[in-house]
Amino acid sequence: MTSRNILGSLLDSGLHEMNRERSGLLLSGLSAGLDIGFGPLMMAVVLTLSPGGFGDLTTELLLASVYSIGFMFVIIGRSELFTEHTTLAVIPVLDGQASLRQLGRLWGLVYVGNLVGGFLFTLLVTLLMPELGVVAPESFETIALKLVDHDLPWLFVGGVFAGWLMGLLAWLVAAAQETTSRILLVLIVTGTIGLLHLPHSIAGNVEVLFGLLVSPAITLADYASFLVLATIGNAFGGTVFVALLKYGHVVRGAN
Repeated sequence: MTSRNILGSLLDSGLHEMNRERSGLLLSGLSAGLDIGFGPLMMAVVLTLSPGGFGDLTTELLLASVYSIGFMFVIIGRSELFTEHTTLAVIPVLDGQASLRQLGRLWGLVYVGNLVGGFLFTLLVTLLMPELGVVAPESFETIALKLVDHDLPWLFVGGVFAGWLMGLLAWLVAAAQETTSRILLVLIVTGTIGLLHLPHSIAGNVEVLFGLLVSPAITLADYASFLVLATIGNAFGGTVFVALLKYGHVVRGAN
């Protein structure tokens, strides 16, 4: 596909989502928030069963790989993820076919659905965890601390990079022609986010919530700081480094 074809595909998708009913967007966002939780859950399983930990190359690669599982469920399954829409939903606004009010409506409904879905998934897993027998509570604490044990500026800057990568993923998935290539792209891009431990506001919402519920080391202030700064950073990264730049260079390209 040419860059203009990719932009046209993203534009059509963004307009379609903006014109959906509120209930449809909210339910799709709820579904994505539930599904993406399987990534953090599998990370906890790997940490529990692996003899290594963070810093061990084999364990880090395994963690990055299973982190991608939730994103595969969401993106290939066509549920609505806030961090994809930091690029996808911005393009119709840049093209003059949608308003900022419509953008805010879409972002708000999808974001709330994502957070509620993540919260419900976390509650379900914490209830089932004692019977699963393959997940130690300490692994959830370890994963959460990896995200919240940073200075506040890092959370924002790391969130910018995560949003940048997710916006780039939306662009690449639109360019891919087959499901297999899309799965590979999701694995590479979201695996990079997992390997770098970048703060993704929706997957990270589940990771930090797990820690908040099972460990006194994670406080409500830690959770709130992470969520606010990661969300702002994700939105900034996807909007500026992907939507604005790619839209700008495509519409100013040769006919």
